[in-house]
Amino acid sequence: MKTSGPVDQGLRLIPFRGLRYVPERVGSLAAVTSPPYDVVVRPDGLHHLESADPHNIVRLILPQADTARDRHRQAADTLDRWLAEGVIAPDPDPVLYVYEQRNDEILQRGLIGALALSPATEGIVLPHEDVMDDVVADRAELMRTTGAHLEPLLLTYRGDGGTPTGAGAVIDRTVLREPLLATTTEDGFRHRLWAVTDPSDRREIETDLARHQALIADGHHRWATYLRLQREQTAPGPWDYGLVLLVDTARHPLQVRAIHRLLRGLPVSRALKTLTGHFRVQRVEGPLPRALDALAEAAAAGNAFLLAGDGGFHLVDRPDPALLARTVRADRPDAWRTLDATVLHSALLDEVWRIPDAPEHIGYIHDTAAAVEQAERLDATAVLMHPVREEVVRDLARQGVTMPRKSTSFGPKPATGLVMRSLALD
Repeated sequence: MKTSGPVDQGLRLIPFRGLRYVPERVGSLAAVTSPPYDVVVRPDGLHHLESADPHNIVRLILPQADTARDRHRQAADTLDRWLAEGVIAPDPDPVLYVYEQRNDEILQRGLIGALALSPATEGIVLPHEDVMDDVVADRAELMRTTGAHLEPLLLTYRGDGGTPTGAGAVIDRTVLREPLLATTTEDGFRHRLWAVTDPSDRREIETDLARHQALIADGHHRWATYLRLQREQTAPGPWDYGLVLLVDTARHPLQVRAIHRLLRGLPVSRALKTLTGHFRVQRVEGPLPRALDALAEAAAAGNAFLLAGDGGFHLVDRPDPALLARTVRADRPDAWRTLDATVLHSALLDEVWRIPDAPEHIGYIHDTAAAVEQAERLDATAVLMHPVREEVVRDLARQGVTMPRKSTSFGPKPATGLVMRSLALD
């Protein structure tokens, strides 16, 4: 994706003094990292991370206390204490970082830096999902209280492909050197980080990125938080920039996965009973991978969902056209009207099941097996989704049309805890 305007109207990524764990002060770098805050499956995943190392980053991004104010204050106090004890330390100079993630199947490289903020109307950074105000408010208070950006957002842009130039060429040269850090997390991904210190390399990156616009792949709530906090400021300063990882998907295509729904308080038996006359319902054979294959086959022909939570799997597809005509907004592009997430929220959650989109009623879970397990344990309903194609996401974003929140999960996501940004140092 490129802008057609002048060079200085695109992406502007500036160096910063990263906060990083001091390896000698922690058990291992892998043990102090975490997935992004909204991917941690609570409470089991939270407890696992807290137990991995007393300095795990989850104590900053998901602090535990009785009130929101106490949680945020606890995170700030913990960060201050770790800095004072030398568990975390700032790098000596402002730099851009090259970040690599790889396993046996995937290689992803990108740039971590502080990105100049811009509203969606400027067409520089494009959101593709709606956000929840209560989540933005919570993240904003955490950032205010800690004075830090604790995890980079994942943004993508489309380079020219072919022989690397600009930022891609700098990245390729940089990874030939010894990294600042290297670690392997328990999901099998190997992570490496380098500093870009040469001024000519930075100018090459700056000139290249200024020609491009970006799509928010992961971190819509944190981007909305950046913008909210920027609006609160009365003078230019560090709040005008946000911590991001920029990946050129012409070189490193991302995976797009679905985010599943956990409908608390709705047993599968009741969910199925209300679908008569609205959708076709079929029981499909397990185990889970086999049931997901049936979902993928049905999704190729139209809207389809897989319900779980009673020990079995139920394929829900072929929605009644009259139901869709009555519930789905007509003032949106066809690509939006036919999204599974649109049909789920407009027709099923709002009309058929009448479930409010609030945290006490609906949970959003990235891991498929975890969604099924939690539904069975809580006598609830897991709605398993099929992923959206990346080109659909980009096309809607270019049109300025946002998808229902939590419609997609791009990855691999950057590990939280490898590099953070203190606004006091900028």
